Amino acid sequence: MNTIVKEVGQVLSYTRRPDGVFLHCENADVALSFYSLFVVRCNVSFTREFEPFSYAVEASPKAVQFGLEDEYGCLILSLSEFETQIDLSSFAVTFTTLDGRIINRDEPGLHNSMTDHHVTAYKSLHRNERFLGLGEKCGSLDKAGKGYTNSNTDSFAYGIDTDPLYASIPFYIGLHDGLCYGIFLDNTRQSDFNFGASNRRFSSFGARGGNLDYYFIFGDSIGAIIESYTLLTGRMKLPPMWALGYHQCRYSYYPDTTVRRIAATMRENRIPCDSITLDIHYMDNYRVFSWDKERFPRPASLLRGLSDMGFKTTLIFDPGIPADTADADAAEVFVKYPDGRDYEAQVWPGWCKFPDFTNPEARRWWAQRLDLMLDYGVEGIWNDMNEIATWGQKMPDNLIFDFEGHKASHLKARNVYGMLMARTAFETFVASRSRRPFVLTRAAYAGIQRYSAVWTGDSTAGDANLMSGIRMLNGMGLSGVAFVGMDLGGFLGEPSTALYVRQMQVGAFMPYMRNHKQVNTKSSEPWTYGEEAMEIVRNYIRLRYRLLPYIYSTFRTATLTGMPVMRSLAIRCPFDEAVYDTLFENQYYFGDSLMVAPFDTVQNYAPVYFPERRCYSLYTDESFKPGVSFVPLPIHTIPVFVDSGAIIPMQDAVQHTGEHPGDTLYLHVYKGSTIRIFNYYEDDGASFDYMDGAYHERRITYNPSKHKIILGKSSGTLPSKFTRLKLVLHGFHFIGIIGVNGTEHYPLQSEDCLFLDAISAYEPQEEEKSLGCCHVKTFELPYGNERMEFNLHD
Repeated sequence: MNTIVKEVGQVLSYTRRPDGVFLHCENADVALSFYSLFVVRCNVSFTREFEPFSYAVEASPKAVQFGLEDEYGCLILSLSEFETQIDLSSFAVTFTTLDGRIINRDEPGLHNSMTDHHVTAYKSLHRNERFLGLGEKCGSLDKAGKGYTNSNTDSFAYGIDTDPLYASIPFYIGLHDGLCYGIFLDNTRQSDFNFGASNRRFSSFGARGGNLDYYFIFGDSIGAIIESYTLLTGRMKLPPMWALGYHQCRYSYYPDTTVRRIAATMRENRIPCDSITLDIHYMDNYRVFSWDKERFPRPASLLRGLSDMGFKTTLIFDPGIPADTADADAAEVFVKYPDGRDYEAQVWPGWCKFPDFTNPEARRWWAQRLDLMLDYGVEGIWNDMNEIATWGQKMPDNLIFDFEGHKASHLKARNVYGMLMARTAFETFVASRSRRPFVLTRAAYAGIQRYSAVWTGDSTAGDANLMSGIRMLNGMGLSGVAFVGMDLGGFLGEPSTALYVRQMQVGAFMPYMRNHKQVNTKSSEPWTYGEEAMEIVRNYIRLRYRLLPYIYSTFRTATLTGMPVMRSLAIRCPFDEAVYDTLFENQYYFGDSLMVAPFDTVQNYAPVYFPERRCYSLYTDESFKPGVSFVPLPIHTIPVFVDSGAIIPMQDAVQHTGEHPGDTLYLHVYKGSTIRIFNYYEDDGASFDYMDGAYHERRITYNPSKHKIILGKSSGTLPSKFTRLKLVLHGFHFIGIIGVNGTEHYPLQSEDCLFLDAISAYEPQEEEKSLGCCHVKTFELPYGNERMEFNLHD
């Protein structure tokens, strides 16, 4: 046997368990456990010891019905959906469909092995196999032919190919021959993924120590894979409604008079905004849990004043505690050297110690201090520098972390540090405020979606950086993280006016919309790029606020299914070659029905790919058939299209989410040829009462073959905030009357024309008005909780 590379070896014995099989092998023990009919865990231990818990996985093994056969040297575990086959002579694993097609298998001759304590699974490469996801990663949508590393890293000014970055989510989706599967490697150490880089024989995944502990997920679609993965690692709770609004940030706004001026200028210019975010200069000499007494002499008064104007305040928190102020009673809560001394490194305040968030006592210690800051009226918690980032970027490997009492080195604990800091923030806010928190983090590990939104760190302004950032956000969505965003305008660098406008336009269709700019650069508020730019940006922020009923309902779906808010076209069309073309890989769906086609600032026309079904322009209702069409790229709009058959609820524009949007719900329905369903959702936007039934939810169905739109009876105990409904029909050429629950209704003739009030940024040219493609009818009705059926006479 090769003593340099240790393989699992022959299966010496196996034992059936209620949730799977335990195998005793020549060089390792293996636990195969089922978590559902679609998920099997393969946990290989070369030390014959298994981890006592997982920070990422919430689910538990299930006692499912499975067949077990031992024939011809092969152990076969059969579920109703797929089979796991194990070669007893070598522990080579093959996953197949019930009709025998190979979904994924260990590469013959390589299998699963340990090399110098690095554990790796080698998988056969299928012809034209694609690889998606892996969280926050630069590069193409399809990651075939590339290799990646997960090690949370402070990647200041990262480029379009930098790796690794701030977050580690070791989960990917494989596609080949009409089959989909997912693999999640639950190992917190540095992990490496090879999707055919520098070889043409295998793909592989592994970690630099620990067990080869991975979950294999089978499903009939990418959406099904994401749903199973988020059943394992959890789903986000609904964020507060204000967190879905626009956030204005800078490194940094100070003193308090500047903060008030920014807030006042937002309101004076009628730019909707829900949050002012304060970076590190609010602190006393960058010391966390402090206020600079000269810059912010009365912080509680400042935050009350902002709240009165409709602004929530978000504060940044870094983990470094100045060594000269570390509490005497905190001796056991900091990361330590093996000899018991506290580890110290330099960051913003100077020499610092770092709370060990893997230690429950340290989490309690941090929570007590964080809670005092929340007393000032802080509503948002922004965790930064939590990779851990230090000057020099070389934390020692031998640092000791508590790891819930099981002790671990820095090598094992690093990638979960940021997630546990976010968890502490989330749990602190919920425990003391009994309402939903907004938590934002830079560093993350799998399962972060349970606690926090994630933004992509210190990005750089540039056309290529914008497109790369969009792919990163789509990759996060493919990896179970639905609430994501980037620094609009680019944290670093100074974009041209055109690029700034483009970024803000695209940002209106991102789950988290924040403008953030580095110190000592040009200001990046919407009014700093001139009157025309401000007008365009304002209109797109207004559009986002008008779309909040659609966006909030989409977030609700994410909490129930794990389906992301920002969705790569690959989710809907995984085997469509055009989706992976570099011309079209940046396109994405915002929710179920709005397709965004972002482009750089130098093109006048660009090709857009329309998959599957006909689409309408959001601005003109011009329709586009499936395939490629060239569209204009004027600076005042970005291409956004609506699926045929789409159901888009909207409201009147507001200046912040605390302002009542009026009594009218606008329900836009676009003519199509297939049944479409939208689950419309409301709640109070702040509390957890929705978990006890205090919500308003209804299923809205458009059935074109029966010429009907049906609003099902609402569920939940909360009445809608709307009392009127405007049904806006797009593309229905001949409707002059509709029947509503047996009563005839006529359209509002004043709106029987080109419908453009969704966004005032766009004024159609005369030739566009005469295209004859825009057929819109609007009907106004009472809105309540009862079932409503619309008969369309088209």
